[in-house]
Amino acid sequence: MDLELAHRRFLVVGANYGIGLATARLAAQDGAHVAVASRSPENLAKAAAKIAAEPGRAPLQLVCDVTKDGAGEALADQVADHWSGLDALVCAVGGSVRSAFADLSDDDWLRNYQFNIMSTVRTIRALLPLLRTGDRPAIVMLGAAASKMPYAHQIMSNVHKAGLLGLNKTLALELAEDGIRVNLIAPGRTLTPLWLNRADKMAAEQNRSRDDVLAEFAVEIPMQRFGTSDEIARNVLWLASPCASYVTGQALNVDGGIARGLL
Repeated sequence: MDLELAHRRFLVVGANYGIGLATARLAAQDGAHVAVASRSPENLAKAAAKIAAEPGRAPLQLVCDVTKDGAGEALADQVADHWSGLDALVCAVGGSVRSAFADLSDDDWLRNYQFNIMSTVRTIRALLPLLRTGDRPAIVMLGAAASKMPYAHQIMSNVHKAGLLGLNKTLALELAEDGIRVNLIAPGRTLTPLWLNRADKMAAEQNRSRDDVLAEFAVEIPMQRFGTSDEIARNVLWLASPCASYVTGQALNVDGGIARGLL
């Protein structure tokens, strides 16, 4: 299927590794004009080099830490320096902290809130004027399967990723009159650097191999394996493309079946 991405203007925030990088890379391969944003110039340059090394367009590199006040406006200004509008915005900033509830301070909660919620809020709010002038514009947020089936010892991520579900549904209603679609991808366990680093840490602590640790976590997944960043990214691109023109306000699980709820 042709997703009609050629010449569309894509901004991927949180594109230096994992699902964000895979989304930017595949969009560029399909002929999109891609801008990648991250807070680390070094990591951003490495990601851009990976994208440019494959067939497709070399990406714009925009350095911005969207967990900080005013960062959204600064990012929007950078985009406006290159493009008169924006057709697709992918918000891929976020993550989890493994901890028991009693061990978390107010600062821990607020810091994770900035990371998982406000980074996306700031980005979307600031980019709305450019999206309104885009061609069949779409927003895709990256959430987590944990928003529908909470994981043990990840209470902050469970709470904040669930908050993204509310943001997604409400924004879809509010922005429909502007012709902007809003959707969310809820990935399950995926072979990103975050999971690989976690598996390596556990393997070292338990004198086991990384593969043994990952296999243990895969037992809970009906498909009996972790997903790949490319598998998640393909679904992000579909939701961001004109092919999903009648889809908005949805939270699509791409999780190998691990979230067993009906909704």
